[in-house]
Order: sequence, then C-alpha cells, then structure tokens
Amino acid sequence: VLTGVKASATTAPTGASIIVDINSNTTSIFSTRLSIDATSKTSVGSASPAVLTTTSLANDAEITIDIDQIGSTVAGAGLKVYLLGYPT
Repeated sequence: VLTGVKASATTAPTGASIIVDINSNTTSIFSTRLSIDATSKTSVGSASPAVLTTTSLANDAEITIDIDQIGSTVAGAGLKVYLLGYPT
C-alpha cells in the first residue's frame, strides 16, 4: 500500500521543473505527477504536489518510472525516487 512518494536530485533543475510519472502495469499511479520545482532539489514542498490515484499495488506488478521533463536551462541530475508505504 502506497502512502506517498517523493523525489530528490543531486543537481537542481533550472528553467523548468523535473516531472516524473510512475506506472503500475503501464497505468499512471498519479492524477498530478511528481515534480521537483526549478532550483529545488526535492519534491517536498513542490508548487504542484503529487496526487496519488492508485495506492494499492498488485503483488508482482511491473513498476516503471518515466522522466517526463528534466529542466530546460540546466537539466536536473542524480534523480532518486522513493515509494513510501507498507506491505499488506
């Protein structure tokens, strides 16, 4: 069961945010994707907080992480994505 998600970057993006989508069996788990604001190194406190639409992941579900945007002037780098939750 997912209780939240967060992300951090070693190098902050500039010019635009980093936007990340997480998919469970090819379907996004978000209604609002995870983002790290320009000049920030973490998604905590983002201007557009991630909103989960899926909190229950099937046993052995295929989880993929898509990086939809990386910044525009300077690309963010060293991305780490954290899935928070507990087993059922």
